[in-house]
Amino acid sequence: MSDFQVLCIGNAIVDIVARVEEDFLVTHDRIKGSMMLVDAETSARIYDAMPPAVERSGGSAGNTAAGIASLGGRAAYMGKVHADQLGNVFRHDIRAIGVHYETEASNTGAPTATSMILVTPDAQRTMSTYLGACGELALDDIDEDVVARADVTYIEGYMWDRDNQKEAVLKAMDVAHAHGKLVSLSLSDSFCVDRFRSEFVELVEGKVDILFANEAEIKSLYQVDTFEEAMERLRPHVKLAALTRSEKGSVVLSQDQVVAVPAHPTDLIDTTGAGDLYAAGFLFGYTSGKSLEDCARLGGLAAAEVISHLGARPEVNLAKLAGEELGL
Repeated sequence: MSDFQVLCIGNAIVDIVARVEEDFLVTHDRIKGSMMLVDAETSARIYDAMPPAVERSGGSAGNTAAGIASLGGRAAYMGKVHADQLGNVFRHDIRAIGVHYETEASNTGAPTATSMILVTPDAQRTMSTYLGACGELALDDIDEDVVARADVTYIEGYMWDRDNQKEAVLKAMDVAHAHGKLVSLSLSDSFCVDRFRSEFVELVEGKVDILFANEAEIKSLYQVDTFEEAMERLRPHVKLAALTRSEKGSVVLSQDQVVAVPAHPTDLIDTTGAGDLYAAGFLFGYTSGKSLEDCARLGGLAAAEVISHLGARPEVNLAKLAGEELGL
C-alpha cells in the first residue's frame, strides 16, 4: 500500500468569499463564472469594495486534498505560500485536517496568494486571483520521494499560468510515471483551456491517465458545440475521464465503458469548489478500489456538500456522510 493515495499539486491560495449583486461584476469588469488573474493593485481595489467577507484556505488542488482527507483518505499536497500570516493560516489549516504538506515557504518576494471569490445570487462564483507566492513554485519544490509514494499525482490546470510552475508539474508527471504511478489533470476553467488549448490536448493525449473536466471545459478543449461531440473526440485518447455536467450529474469514460451518474440532490448556495470536491470523491473511490459508478457517486456527494454552503472545503465529515447516504 502506498503512503499516499493522492498527491495534489496546485496554487496555495487563501480565498476571500463574499456575496455580491450582478452589478458588482459589471462595475469591476469581471467576467462572470471565470477565474481572472489580477495584480496586487487590482486585488486590493476589489477587496476594498467587497461587502463583508469570509477568509478560508483554498486553492483548487488544496480543496481536493482536503476533500480526500475528509473522506478518510491519505492525501499529500505541494503548493507555495509566503512565511506571512496568511501563509501560516494556510499551512495550519491543511495540516490540521491530516494532509501531508511540507513545501518550504518563501521568506522573500510576494505575499501569500489570495482569491477574491464573488458569489452572485444564482450561486455562480467569479474569481479574481492574485498569485503572489504560489506562482513561485519551482523544480526544487517537487519532492520526488513524495511523488513516488503516491498512487496518483493530481494537478490543476491553473499551473500552466507560470512557466516555472508548468516546468515543476511536468517534472512531477514524469517522476510519477517513472515509478509506475498515475497522473491526473483537471482542466480547471474554460478560460484556462482557451489560454493553453494546444498544450492541454497534447497532455491529455500523451501524459494524463485520469482527466477531470466540466462540460464547458471539454467542449472548449476540442472546440465543438455539443457534449456528445466532445466525448467522441476525447474517448480514443484518454485512459479515464470524469466529466461533470452540473445538475445533469457526471459521465465517466474509459476505453470500454461509459458510466452516467445523476447529480446528488442538494440546495445550491455557492458553486465554488464543486469540481475540486468531485475530483476528491472520485479519486478517493478510485484509489480505494471502488467501481467507476461508485467513484462518480462519491464525487457527486462531495460536490453536493460543498455547494450547499459558502466556501470550497467540506463543513461535515465526508466519510460519515458517504456511509449514511451512499453506504460506501
